[in-house]
Amino acid sequence: MYDEKQMQEMVARGRTVEPAKTGDADLGPFKLLPGTWKNVPGLPGRGWNMIALPFATEPDEFINYRLLVNQYNEELKFSVVDKAVPNRGIARNNPSVDTDQFVVTLDYEQIITQIAVDDSPESDKRGKLPQAIHHEPGLFLNMTNETTDGINIARLGTVPHGNAFNALGRSDPIVGPPQIPSINGLPIGVPHNLDGRYLAPYKHFNDNLFEGLFNPVEPHLLLEAANQDPSIQIVQTTKLEFDTTIEQAGIRNIPFIERQADAASMKSTFWIQELAEKDANGAPKLRLQYLQIVMLDFFPRRDGMPGLISWPHVSINTMEKVVPEPDLEKATSYGKY
Repeated sequence: MYDEKQMQEMVARGRTVEPAKTGDADLGPFKLLPGTWKNVPGLPGRGWNMIALPFATEPDEFINYRLLVNQYNEELKFSVVDKAVPNRGIARNNPSVDTDQFVVTLDYEQIITQIAVDDSPESDKRGKLPQAIHHEPGLFLNMTNETTDGINIARLGTVPHGNAFNALGRSDPIVGPPQIPSINGLPIGVPHNLDGRYLAPYKHFNDNLFEGLFNPVEPHLLLEAANQDPSIQIVQTTKLEFDTTIEQAGIRNIPFIERQADAASMKSTFWIQELAEKDANGAPKLRLQYLQIVMLDFFPRRDGMPGLISWPHVSINTMEKVVPEPDLEKATSYGKY
């Protein structure tokens, strides 16, 4: 939460929409995000993705899915901040008092291009190289007051496949590097036997790492490897956790998605890292890592339990802020509301 003085100063200025600037204290835990993040030239393909998809495998009807893996480059932009967005409320005491909440929002736009791709069983649906495979506009919300259970941030996003999500979460400052959690990429609701026929696509990439590096059974390992580079010294980390399964968060999908491969939940963690190395301006060099898991539900479970199999769709990346921010004097000011 903001301290009272900072809150009063922001509210007194009124609602403003303006170009986002690194270091703006009103952004709270998002203050290092404004600008453009990319995979570093000379180190492409730090992004990795895995997803199981319904796929007709007749005459072999036993599997009926394929496991798709991508290596990708990403551009993630944080460009506009909307400050002091008022959510009006009241506490019906005697007398009643206003309990308004003020939110600071940061626009983002994510564009992902695959630079390598494979699937098992092999198909003709993998796409071209290079080819755009994801576009997502959205907002990061910093809830500055009137929060509950430590939930002070949110992520709202829309995906052209037909999904819209609201993920709630918490921010946490960490001294030094982050602890990357271990992730099991195997589907939930299936016996985890890689020698069994049903998980043959996973066994294929477990035995033959994609691009010689990526294992969809343990998709977190390359994030860990990026932090074990002896040339990288992470001094400070800001952890942002988002989850669609808590409180009133959730995902809404178009009917086809619901019928075929329901995007049931999403959890994502971002780690904003300040390095000991300095940039051209003498400020700490910045890195951004994330781990995202979307659970797709389709096909009946195979472990004797009711319901559908949950298939982890996992994306990871390690990026740096490499593009200067826009010239704020030339950027358009959107004024006050």
